[in-house]
Amino acid sequence: MGRAVVQVTLFGLLLALTTTLPVKDDWDIYSFHINSTVSSRYAITVITSRVANRMDESKEIEFHVRIPKNAFISKFKMLIDGQVYDGVVKAKEQAKQEYTQAVSRGQSAGLISSVGRTLEEFKTSVTVAAYKKVTFELTYEELLQRKLGKYELQIYARPMQLVTDFKVDVYINEKASINFIEVKGGLSTKALANAITKTHADKEAWVHFYPTEDQQKSCDSCNDQGMNGDLVVVYDVSRDTNLGEIKVQSGDGYFVHHFCPSSLIRISKNVVFVIDQSGSMHGRKIIQIRTALIHILNDLVKDDFFGIITFDSFIYEWKRELVQATKENIRSAKAFARNIKDNGATDINGALLKGAKMLNAQPRKGSASILILLTDGDPTTGERNFEVIQSNVRRAIAGKFPLYCLGFGFDVNFEFLEKMSLQNNGVARRIYEDSDADLQLQDFYEEVAVPLLTDVTMTYVGGTNLTQTNFSQYYNGSEIVVAGMISDNDIGTFIPKVVGISVRLNRHCSLVSDSRVQRVWAYLTVKQLLEKGLLLSGSEKKDVTKEALRLSLKYKFVTPLTSMVVTKPQGETTDVLNKPKEGATQSEWNPPLVPSIVPGVRGVGYSPHTGTYSALLPQLQSRRHQGRAGPPGGKQNKWELNKHNAFFLSFILNHATPPLLLVTLVFCCVTLPPRPSAAPLIHRFLLKPGNQSLPLCFDVFGNLKLKLLHHPNSGQLTLIRQDKEIDVTVGDVRIVILIHGKREFLWPALRQQSSDTNVSGILGSALVISALADKDLCAFVFFFHRSSAVDYSIAANPSLTCWLMPAELALQRRLDEFIVAQL
Repeated sequence: MGRAVVQVTLFGLLLALTTTLPVKDDWDIYSFHINSTVSSRYAITVITSRVANRMDESKEIEFHVRIPKNAFISKFKMLIDGQVYDGVVKAKEQAKQEYTQAVSRGQSAGLISSVGRTLEEFKTSVTVAAYKKVTFELTYEELLQRKLGKYELQIYARPMQLVTDFKVDVYINEKASINFIEVKGGLSTKALANAITKTHADKEAWVHFYPTEDQQKSCDSCNDQGMNGDLVVVYDVSRDTNLGEIKVQSGDGYFVHHFCPSSLIRISKNVVFVIDQSGSMHGRKIIQIRTALIHILNDLVKDDFFGIITFDSFIYEWKRELVQATKENIRSAKAFARNIKDNGATDINGALLKGAKMLNAQPRKGSASILILLTDGDPTTGERNFEVIQSNVRRAIAGKFPLYCLGFGFDVNFEFLEKMSLQNNGVARRIYEDSDADLQLQDFYEEVAVPLLTDVTMTYVGGTNLTQTNFSQYYNGSEIVVAGMISDNDIGTFIPKVVGISVRLNRHCSLVSDSRVQRVWAYLTVKQLLEKGLLLSGSEKKDVTKEALRLSLKYKFVTPLTSMVVTKPQGETTDVLNKPKEGATQSEWNPPLVPSIVPGVRGVGYSPHTGTYSALLPQLQSRRHQGRAGPPGGKQNKWELNKHNAFFLSFILNHATPPLLLVTLVFCCVTLPPRPSAAPLIHRFLLKPGNQSLPLCFDVFGNLKLKLLHHPNSGQLTLIRQDKEIDVTVGDVRIVILIHGKREFLWPALRQQSSDTNVSGILGSALVISALADKDLCAFVFFFHRSSAVDYSIAANPSLTCWLMPAELALQRRLDEFIVAQL
């Protein structure tokens, strides 16, 4: 996405003068059990960790596990000295009040945070007396989704130490016969494969994973510190009727219908790929998209029709209309894909409207149409208002076909894409910027590659309180699940029907009893109400949210509307655990973990009238004494900055014993001179090792937040404001922040390098670069060439000749290591 202004957040100087993190060597996880029971695709998993404090003093012991993103936590408890401490699910506002009261007493907050593709973190801690033990027990629930012809139960284990008594037990009980069962994942490799046993007997299956301490050291993600990986149980069931299987709960009148017909014939499809090729897609992203698109084109069959649209500031059509997937057309489309190049801004609105127009122009009776968008950013040219774009796209599609939005990376506005997909009967999926992003794209396409039904409507005579019953399309390898209640609990009057294009199914289906049906109904209903809430506003949104909250509290689910308040022994922190939105790392209302503001230090104020930030920068020397920071000394200097170029300064004091001072400096918004709108979003870094004839330079593309310097160790901090500089010294590190008035931005220059090997960040990489001698440069000469870069570490900001090379070569590390997803 091309912009004239580059915003690179400098995640700087997280200077913790004393650490409060628990040291795991002080405690021993002597037992770690995971027990998962799956009944009719609904899994309830219990993680039990027993930990002993082996020291002769009290220690803070942490419970830290990962759970599937689609799961709802329903129970948590701790057992200490025979006393049980339960987590209680409450409305988020009520939990917030309890949290605020805890914060006022100097206590911190616990979280459930989003960590990756399929997992979230749950973590809390408690102080355990010398030679005492604590038992943690966490329960979470999820409905397994069928994808590509199988269900997957993912179990993650990361005790991060060797455990004498480590067990994973999985029991699967299905009403239909189990076709196959497999075990895969990082914990199924090498010697750990020998620790797995599985048994399959018609409608039941068991998996046991009991690794010894020696086996726990040997797998793709294991070492002497223990295991850190996942175990994935994969299975599928047989289906005897086209109408599927309906489970009922005796006495309560709830039912769940699993619809997955096995004898349907595929129908041809019309698919348009709308691909972002703006400047922010530079590098590995655009290469992965080319690779994935070429593989996807290979999977098209002759009766499919397709189109390709790429966009930046302009819209480019491979062909003006849909074409048949003949060998010649596929060969031509591959050539087009190989030449996709990044450039310019991001016109999402124009591209989607063009794609919808292409599909609407050639309706083919009996076929299924699909629109797929892939982008890594926000709209930056053309129509930029999110709501207007959503309205335009919804009007253009008019419910005729689904829109699938794939968001590439963490900087994308995923909420915008998610809402737009839901408005158009599709889903949004995040594509993670890993080495296998092209495979992630291919896997998603495979899920929608073979449509079997369109315009599917599920009806239930004698049914009420139904979950979603209308589906735009049904794909091979997937499953439609509907839950509800049988009116008056009268099975005799209950008649299910399924209607789709070219098919009507109202024949006999199997009715079986299952004890978890009500929880499946509750899980599905809450999930769908939360999605529906994204599409509504005003009183309708309020009503939907109220009902989702009511059910979340009734069934004790931790959802985005609820929190779990974890009670602990008197005098300890009361944690509030929250489920985040996709991509978030903490709940939006959680303040910093150390909430008290140092007296006498003013922050940054924003004036909506002038559009500027007013930053008060004191000549300040922070010191620890009597639990308070020293008062500001010297004259306060004030200057005005453009609202895109704010300098944020926060000083946080934790009133603990001994007193701990956490100083956080965040330099925000480095602004480059205006560029043409078609130019890629870019910033050039200059490194000046002493043993080269020329300095090194490298480019960073896209709207990224970069960690420039992180110094984790203790030291006294001194901050002095001068005319055009801010001089910061902490321990053996000295940084001068230059104020480039003409260019209107701040730039930190490292004047004294730390001897501490734990210093990280781009500025901390200078020592690594200095190891490159001239002879080494010759060996890599084909990777770079002479160029120029502005040296902002000098007040006069001269332009220097430099060796321009890829960032990862210059830094000797993956650029991902310097990217911060969220401050």
